[in-house]
Amino acid sequence: MKLASVRIIASDIRAMVTFYELVTGFRADWLAPVFAEIVTPGAALAIGSAETVALFKEGSAEPRANRTAILEFMVSNVDAEFARLKDQIAVVHEPKDLPWGNRTAQFCDPEGTRVALYTPVTDAARQRFAGR
Repeated sequence: MKLASVRIIASDIRAMVTFYELVTGFRADWLAPVFAEIVTPGAALAIGSAETVALFKEGSAEPRANRTAILEFMVSNVDAEFARLKDQIAVVHEPKDLPWGNRTAQFCDPEGTRVALYTPVTDAARQRFAGR
């Protein structure tokens, strides 16, 4: 099994796609007016408008309701990425080192989902991510 993508349901799909294009540096592929994907080397981030929920089961997902997931993107230099983004998007916290060997900064997307950018900084963390 391979994790292929994560999908976010958005009340304002255009704002969300613009945000994630800015953060990732990748352009979205609009597969329908209500659905876009940003494909990165590791996986895809899919963004569907709220109206796509009815295609599956009405009420099964809700925009702006996430309070558990943090989308994480590994970057080569979290401090440089933080400097690039800090004046353009909502900052949750500035770069800091975490006990498991990553240096991370966290932002908030336009609908409240937390987005972390991180760089492995210890030898153990760099080894853990070497094959990913």
